[in-house]
Amino acid sequence: MKSVIVIWVAALALFAGAWAQEGPGSPGSETVAKPKPKPGAEPDASTPAPNSDAAPIPSKLSPKNKIDTSGDVEFKAESNIVNVDVAVLDNHNAFIPNIPEKSFRVLEDGVPQTIKKVTIGKAPMTIAMVIEFSNRFQSFWSYGWYQTLTAAYGFVNTLSPDDYLAIIAYDLKPEILSDFTNDKNRIAEALQRLRIPGFSESNMFDAVCDTADRMSKIEGRKAIVLLSSGIDTFSKLTYDKARRQLQEAGVPVYPIGLLQLERTIAEADGTLGGARDITFLQGDNELRTFAKETGGEAFFPRFIGEMPSVFAAIEDSMRNQYTLSYSPTNTTKDGKFRKITVQLVNPATNEPLRIVDQKQKPVKYQILAKAGYKAPLPVE
Repeated sequence: MKSVIVIWVAALALFAGAWAQEGPGSPGSETVAKPKPKPGAEPDASTPAPNSDAAPIPSKLSPKNKIDTSGDVEFKAESNIVNVDVAVLDNHNAFIPNIPEKSFRVLEDGVPQTIKKVTIGKAPMTIAMVIEFSNRFQSFWSYGWYQTLTAAYGFVNTLSPDDYLAIIAYDLKPEILSDFTNDKNRIAEALQRLRIPGFSESNMFDAVCDTADRMSKIEGRKAIVLLSSGIDTFSKLTYDKARRQLQEAGVPVYPIGLLQLERTIAEADGTLGGARDITFLQGDNELRTFAKETGGEAFFPRFIGEMPSVFAAIEDSMRNQYTLSYSPTNTTKDGKFRKITVQLVNPATNEPLRIVDQKQKPVKYQILAKAGYKAPLPVE
C-alpha cells in the first residue's frame, strides 16, 4: 500500500506542477476577467490592480459584490423579490429538464406564493471548498490524507475557467488558504499547503458556518463543498446552532463524507465498534442534515473511483437549476426566518406531479432547495 501511495504522490506532484503552469498567460489557457461590481459596490480587495503583481492571499473571504441582501432576497424600493434555486433530480442524481412552469409551487411558512418567473440555465459557480485537515484523520501518509488530497485535486480539476473557488482548511480553526479566484496558480499554491496537519481537533461546525456567513451576500450560483469525516470535536457552536445558522445563510452545502472504506474495513476486523462507530454514524447524519436543509446533497463514496461521479453530480445539480422568483405575501421586516417549501404539482388536479421516463415508467425524483431565508430588519 505504501509503495502505491509513493507512486501516487509523485504523480500528483507532476500533475500539480503541470496544472499550475497552465494558468493564465500560458499557451492554450484562457484568462477570464472577473465580473465588474455593480455601481456602488465596494471593490474586491483580492483583485490586483492592472499591470501589477498578484495580490497576497487575504486573511478573509472577499465577496465579489457587497449588496444589502440576505439569502438571495432582493429589496428594492417598495418591492421585494425572493429567488429560490431549485434542482429536480431523478434516482440517478441527473437533472430533470422541461418541467412546466405552472407545476412549481412555493410555500412560505405554509402560505402559497405567486411565482412571478421561472428560469433555467447554466451559470458560473462560486464555490468554497472547506477541507477537514487535522492530525486526527489526515496524518501524513495515512489513507485519510491520501483520500482528502485526491478529492480536493479531483474536484478542482472539474471547474470551468469562469468558476470562482476559495479553499479553506480547518482543524482547531478554519484557515483561508486562498480567497475566491479563478487563477489556477493561486489554487495550486493553496492545495500544495495541504501536506502536514497541525492539530488533532476537527471543528467542523465553526468552519462551515463561518464560511456560509461570509458567502451569504455573494450573488449568483454559490455553494460549499465540504470534505469531512462529519465528526466535530470542539466547536464553539452546537449542532442545533450550526443548523440554524446554515439555514439562515442560504448557501447550499454539498458534503463528501471521507473515510467510508476505512470504516468498513475497521468494522469487519472488529477495530471499530461501540462508541466510535456511533460517533461516525452521527457525523454522517449531521452531513446529510446540513445538505438537506440548505438545498445541497450529501455523498459518501467508499472508493476513489467513485469520486468523478460525485463531482459530476454536484456540477449537474448546481449548473442546471430552475430559479423561482416570487414576491412574498409577508412583507414584514422583522429579521425572522421564513421557511420555504418547494413542491411539484399537477395544476389540473392539485396532486403531486407524476414524472415518467421515455418508457412511460414513473420516475422517483427529489427536489433540492434551500430551507428558507432570513427577512431583513427594519431600516432605522
